[in-house]
Amino acid sequence: MGAESIPIALSVLAIAQMGVHLVFFLHMTSGPDNLNNLMALAFGLLIVMLLVFGSLWIMANLNHNMMPMEQIMKMQR
Repeated sequence: MGAESIPIALSVLAIAQMGVHLVFFLHMTSGPDNLNNLMALAFGLLIVMLLVFGSLWIMANLNHNMMPMEQIMKMQR
């Protein structure tokens, strides 16, 4: 097994573990009475994705628009 396949294997196992937790601990099934739980889970995932990708977008934009460190150091002298 190569070194490049280890992160892929860990990602697959992490997704499988999330599925096990959803089914066995949170009792998320495909029944019609679980629609509210599914909608709450989807909304929570949406909020988390907005926070993560929004933060990455803001940090990338700040990094792109920031002055190089050498110029900042010259301004402080």
